[in-house]
Amino acid sequence: MSLTPPEVPPEVRACGRCRNPRELGFQLAFAYQPIVDLKARDIWAYEALVRGPRGEGAWSVLSLVNEDNLYEFDQACRIEAIHGAARLGLSGRLSINFLPNAVYHPATCIQRTFAAANEAGFPPENIVFEVSEGERVRDRPHLVHIFREYRRYGFCTAIDDFGSGYAGLDLLSAFQPDVLKLDMALVRGIDGDRARQAIVKGVMTMCAALPVRVLAEGVETPAERDWLAEAGVELMQGYLFARPVLRAAGDIRPEAWA
Repeated sequence: MSLTPPEVPPEVRACGRCRNPRELGFQLAFAYQPIVDLKARDIWAYEALVRGPRGEGAWSVLSLVNEDNLYEFDQACRIEAIHGAARLGLSGRLSINFLPNAVYHPATCIQRTFAAANEAGFPPENIVFEVSEGERVRDRPHLVHIFREYRRYGFCTAIDDFGSGYAGLDLLSAFQPDVLKLDMALVRGIDGDRARQAIVKGVMTMCAALPVRVLAEGVETPAERDWLAEAGVELMQGYLFARPVLRAAGDIRPEAWA
């Protein structure tokens, strides 16, 4: 399915930040980490993870973000992630974190995403939008509105870090995304932890009824992988399969599929 940019209602065209974005003022880069479909034994998507220009950790960049440059940072991340994926020839899905507190009017703010995809030759229908890790959403109804608008445009949506902080049951009750990403705190050592097992089984039952696909992030051991697979989790991400690689697509370790 080919997506087309949304029509922007006249009443929201006055969003000055969207029409006249400023320069970000610092550099950033992206590392890409595969998300695998264990059942299909294939790469389902790549997540774009922000880094400093020389590979510095995400915090080195996020510490420079404030209220004054939040919008410009969100837009720069989308554009660079898309262009980077195109340069690497990534033909599948691309998961991009977005900052809901930076989105004023979804129809207007998404215009540059379409422009970047068209300029780079990257199919916009392959973009997955997920809430950025660590951001605390000030206005949850606004986040739900953004999600619904992005879905209306045809984008895939994901709730990140489920089970940690803001990404809880109340958000899921308000909006059912295409993908729900289990927080790594629930995944870590799940093969030997009855409490985590019970929680994840409950999430799987709930998501099957909605329906929502479950993705386990932070999978690091074969034992975690095997327990999750037995529980019905097909989408996984973590060091067991591949680490994020700066300006490159990580290769899946062959033994990770076993």
